[in-house]
Order: sequence, then C-alpha cells, then structure tokens
Amino acid sequence: MPNQTILVTGANGEIGHGLIQYLAEQDGTKIVALDLHPLDETIQRKCHRMVIGDILDNGVLETLFSAHDFDTIFHLAALLSTRAERQPPLAHRVNVDGTLNLLEVAVTQSRLQGREIKFIYPSSIAVYGLPNLHIKQDAGKIKENAWTESRTMYGINKLYCEQLGRYYANFYRQLDVEVTKGRVDFRCLRFPGLISADTLPTGGTSDYAPEMLHHAAQDKPYACFVREDTRIPFMAMPDAITALLSLDSAAREKLSSHVYNVGAFNPSAGEIYGRIRRAFRDAAVTFSPDAKRQAIVDSWPGDVDDSAARADWGWQPAYDFERAFAEYLIPAVTRRYESPSGN
Repeated sequence: MPNQTILVTGANGEIGHGLIQYLAEQDGTKIVALDLHPLDETIQRKCHRMVIGDILDNGVLETLFSAHDFDTIFHLAALLSTRAERQPPLAHRVNVDGTLNLLEVAVTQSRLQGREIKFIYPSSIAVYGLPNLHIKQDAGKIKENAWTESRTMYGINKLYCEQLGRYYANFYRQLDVEVTKGRVDFRCLRFPGLISADTLPTGGTSDYAPEMLHHAAQDKPYACFVREDTRIPFMAMPDAITALLSLDSAAREKLSSHVYNVGAFNPSAGEIYGRIRRAFRDAAVTFSPDAKRQAIVDSWPGDVDDSAARADWGWQPAYDFERAFAEYLIPAVTRRYESPSGN
C-alpha cells in the first residue's frame, strides 16, 4: 500500500496492533491511529499521527478528515460481545452510531474529492443465530446469507452496520437529481473467534479457548464455561490480519459481495483441551457450562462456508488447528509465563 494515508480506528485493540505493525513496513504509508486511549509506545512510533478521541464525536472525525485525505479506513473500534450484552444502549451508540458517523464523513470526503475511499469493516459470526443444537449440527458450514438472526446485541449491531455499508456503497442519497462522483468502497469480513498470542483474553464469549491455554501455561486449573462438545470456528490472529489486508488489496471487479465469511479451523472445546494437554501435561480443565453464555455460543455456527472469499480474492489461512497451537500460540504463551531464570 505505497503512498497511502490510512485511518485505523480502535487502534489499541488486538487487531489494531497487528495491522499497524504490518502497515508500518510499507514504504510511504501514513498511518493515522484513532483510539480512546494512548497507544503503546512501540506501536505509536510506527504511526504518522496518533489521535485520542471518540468515534461518537463528530467534531473529532470532521477535524481528522479535514487534515488528511484518507485512501483507506480500517474501522476496528467497537464495543465487544460481552460488554455489549451488559450495556445494550451503549453498544448501539458505539457500534452503530459510531460506524454511521464514520461512513458519513467518509462519503462526504469521497464526494468532495471525486474518488473512492475504501472502508474495511470487521464483522463477526455473532451475526448468526441458529435456533437449537439439532439445527446447528444439521446446517454444516453456514453461508453468508443464512441464519442471520442474531440473539446478541453485538451481532445485531454488526449485521445492521453491514447493511449500512451496502447502502453507503451503492444507494447513498439515491434521490439526488445529479449523481456525484465519489463513493465509499465498503468491504466486510465476518470473523470467527480470534486467538492472539500477544494479548490476554478479556472475557469475551469465545475466549474460553485462549483462557484455557493461559491457565494451563500458569499451572492453574480452569473451569471452562462451555460444554466439552461445543464447536465454533476460530482463527489465529496473524490470519485475521492477512485476511483484512488481502480483502483490501483485492481488485473491486473481482468482488461478488460486500460481506465475506472467513474461516480457519473449528475444534470442539474438548479437542482444544486435548491439544493443550499435549503441551502442558498437568493442565487441569473442568467443563462447567454457564447456561447463558452457552446458549449464545450454541447459536453460532459450528463452521462457516468461506468459499466466496477463496474464489473471489484467494483467501487461504496459513494456520490450521495444529499449526496455530504448535507454532504460534503455545510457544508465545509459554514464553510469557517463563520465570527469568527459565524455570
């Protein structure tokens, strides 16, 4: 992405850190980072500019877009699933109103300049809502247009913002007498559960996998909040970054959709425990399902059909289940908890 100016919202999150590290290696790329909190110093040094601000503050956004001609926006800022369920009105403001604010300033700039601005948006398997386990098991891999009846505030927010993106890309102010040149090129990924080796799990609904690993590495027992047979898709964080960048770089004429599933592997909770025990033989995990969280996870697909992404822009994860744990997760998490003496 040479000679581009890129805005990254929610820059302090897991995806933001990995994305900025990659973008900073591209010659001529100017990264403008926006977050509610200051960036870690190592990440901040890689940015052209760091702005502490809120996507709900139109003044902040308008000032940003007045100062910079953005080529691409990676809109990562969001209130995630667990907190969104506990504070639905706040989730709606951050996830929906914040996205709408950003789309509006983006389309305004694109029209003033007579050019396209890419808007890359991470969505989630939380948009899906399967009614029961029997249907989930029979459904197999879920396509993008099936079972989009989320039972969570976060999933509903994400699904609505996907529709907002389609509107701003294709139908914005369609009753105008004259068509104005310039538009938002909206591109969206529906991510599975993401597992990072570099950041601690934060209690998210899919965080039972990394929580299991971190407890094992510290020789601590873990009570897993889902059943042993629970199955949803997961992805290693490096593949999530690759997916965003691959979708961003794809030629628009090759894209048949604005929204794409991406997947990598889909082990059961029991299979994750079995793999962790190969590395940490004393790992002690009990399965003590929390009925409310279990119900949410049961409404998500056991796997997703990402054939459209593979056909349109060559999506191919680098990390399957074994490689993700053997080469990425287990070594990094082990190093995190090693004593200075190596014992």
